[in-house]
Amino acid sequence: MKKTITWILIANGAQARVLENTGPGKGLQQVKGLEWAITPLQAQDLVSDRPGRSFASTGSGRSAMEPRTDPVEHRETEFVKSLAEHIDRQHQDGAFDRLIIVAAPIALGDIRKAISPNVRKTILAELDKDLTNTPTAQLAKHLDGVIAV
Repeated sequence: MKKTITWILIANGAQARVLENTGPGKGLQQVKGLEWAITPLQAQDLVSDRPGRSFASTGSGRSAMEPRTDPVEHRETEFVKSLAEHIDRQHQDGAFDRLIIVAAPIALGDIRKAISPNVRKTILAELDKDLTNTPTAQLAKHLDGVIAV
C-alpha cells in the first residue's frame, strides 16, 4: 500500500518552504531544495524616480501621479506566482498527494489565485497564519487538528 504524502507549504510574500509528512507520528521533514526567499524591500528601494506630474483635467493645477500598482505588492505577487508554478510541477511529477497551505493572509489570497485547479483538488486545509519564521519542531502544535504529525 502506497503511503500518503502530505506537503505543508509555509509562505508569506517574501519566503516559503515545504515540509513533508508521510503519516501519523512521522513528524515533519524539510523537503530538500524547496525553500525560497526574496529580499524584503520597501517601495523606495524599488522605485528610483520621484512620481511624475500631470496637469489637472480642469484648471491649470498640476499634481503628482501615483504608480498604478504598489511595487512591493507586485513583487510579492510575482514571487507567489512562481511558487505556485513550482508546486504545480511537483504535483505533476507525483511528489505529493495532499497539500496544506499555511500562509500570511495576503499571501494566502495570492496563492489561491495562482494555484492550478489540479493542485487545488489536493488541498486538505488552509491556515491564514504567517509561520515562516517558526522552527520546524514547533509547527506541529499549529497543525494540531489539521493533521496528525
